[in-house]
Amino acid sequence: MRLTNVLLKKVKSKRIMVVLESAVSGHKFNMFRDRLADKIELIRFDPYIQQDSLYRERKKIRSA
Repeated sequence: MRLTNVLLKKVKSKRIMVVLESAVSGHKFNMFRDRLADKIELIRFDPYIQQDSLYRERKKIRSA
């Protein structure tokens, strides 16, 4: 193994980008969270129904 392979090892980032989806209408938006944190659930304004709605994390998009 060469020294360059050791030095160029990929490092995982501490934060990841995830998709949050409304439980009511299906509206989606992206948000960052720490890699080791629990999945996100929050209440936020939903523009489709013009009310506050529960948003749940659906999937990871990429690391940041």
